[in-house]
Amino acid sequence: MKRRDFIQLAGLGTGAFMMPAFAMGRNVSPEAFFEKSVDVAVKKRLADAALNAAKSKGASYADVRIGRYLNQFVVTREDKVQNIVNTESYGVGVRVIANGCWGFAAVVDVNNEAQMAKAAEDAVAIAKANAKLMKEPVQLAPQKGFGEVSWKAPIKKNAFEVPIKEKVDLLLSVNDAAMKNGANYVNSVLFLVNEQKYFASTDGSYIDQDVHRIWPIFNVTAIDPKSGKFETRNALSAPMGMGFDYLQANPSDKITGVTTRYNKGYDMLEDATAAAKQAKEKLTAKSVEAGKYDLILDPSHLWLTIHESVGHPLELDRVLGYEANFAGTSFATLDKWQSKNFQYGSKQVNLIADKLQEGSLGAVGWDDEGVNTKKWDLVKDGVLVNYQAIRDQAHIIGEKESHGCCYADSWSSVQFQRMPNVSLAAGKTPLSVDDMIKDVKKGIYIIGDGSFSIDQQRYNFQFGGQLFYEIKDGKIAGMLKDVAYQSNTQEFWNSCVQVCDEKDYRLGGSFFDGKGQPSQSSAVSHGSSTTRFNGVNVINTARKI
Repeated sequence: MKRRDFIQLAGLGTGAFMMPAFAMGRNVSPEAFFEKSVDVAVKKRLADAALNAAKSKGASYADVRIGRYLNQFVVTREDKVQNIVNTESYGVGVRVIANGCWGFAAVVDVNNEAQMAKAAEDAVAIAKANAKLMKEPVQLAPQKGFGEVSWKAPIKKNAFEVPIKEKVDLLLSVNDAAMKNGANYVNSVLFLVNEQKYFASTDGSYIDQDVHRIWPIFNVTAIDPKSGKFETRNALSAPMGMGFDYLQANPSDKITGVTTRYNKGYDMLEDATAAAKQAKEKLTAKSVEAGKYDLILDPSHLWLTIHESVGHPLELDRVLGYEANFAGTSFATLDKWQSKNFQYGSKQVNLIADKLQEGSLGAVGWDDEGVNTKKWDLVKDGVLVNYQAIRDQAHIIGEKESHGCCYADSWSSVQFQRMPNVSLAAGKTPLSVDDMIKDVKKGIYIIGDGSFSIDQQRYNFQFGGQLFYEIKDGKIAGMLKDVAYQSNTQEFWNSCVQVCDEKDYRLGGSFFDGKGQPSQSSAVSHGSSTTRFNGVNVINTARKI
């Protein structure tokens, strides 16, 4: 995926509903999605052909990933279907260590043992060639083999099995609801992903996994006919590691407030109705006065701040300077961690890496180098305590095993360190959003993610949002616009004074998180409850011409 494509992918909030144009893989019919994957016994035989060939050519370690990646994109605008795209990508990637160095090769002809062996031999040859320029040999953290095991996403309703007509009808009804409630334009899209991944290694693991993800999204636009000015509001949905059941929200999971959210499911129709009304309200909203405010940040907004100011800077490859694509390296250098007292945030801040969270985008049983996934602390009571590390990084920070966060976005891409789910733990003391707002004298309540900017050390930043509400003397005083807040990572997280309890906890996330060169995209969730930050600098983003 090219950077330009990634920017388009990430720019859905600005109306760039261009996803089908660069869906990876070959176009297939919907019926192809129901074709059975290759039998596990056959996959094992094919993988063994590659592993044996690698060892015979001198590899000290080898792993094989056989992957079938299915994508479906249903795209609508107002009362029309713009596109329906189904893609499939199927192949194998072989990674080896030979002469102490990594080598990788991939091949599309999966069902051919000779081709599997050839890919392994090519990977060994590449490793040996690379070894001539190597400064120090690869050090892999030990990893036991798991034998033949499997993991399946605990979905209740497979979205790929839902008829296209039902998906189209849902999106068109969403568009209709938005138009009837004041929208002038509306786009809606449903993205579905199914990854059927098989991993085998010389450690003795044969792992079969079935991963599902879903992301319903829309963008509504309201126009003032007199001035020609317009405002937009995007969906407050979160991409999830769930099936079609995500779109069947349980009313008991409602979190009421200035706009309705759900902590387990998502009512797309209800959100679109509210979005149209709120986009119209934005047209007459008061422009914010710049200054210091206490911020109340909803999980639908805070996930992105977590992603950029915590998730990426605590990737160990960025910390070490091995990775600098997509906004640079990291301010959170090893000396800060080694001091054991670097105050990343206030004592209310507990940031956790978690690959086990059910329904999250990052939930799997094993990562792409056969490490069983887990949960660990990154920031404990405000103090930086750990990073995200994979097998060939663990020794650098004194870890005896990988954290299980090594991934590739395709069978044809080499796996490398990727962000796990990174979340802010809910507060332990009972606290609702209403109770939090009651104590705010001068503040802004921010809902939904928007534009953002962050420097090349993941330190100084600026974030916008979707909806902004002024808080005066403990009450919502009306809608604002032209709001963005500026801070630096350490100052911001140290200004955290309250976190709502687990009843308010919700997930947000990124369906297409870019990293690396050549760039790869991955899916990752970030959870939190509504959180208060005191004394944050807010600017007015309105451009006066």
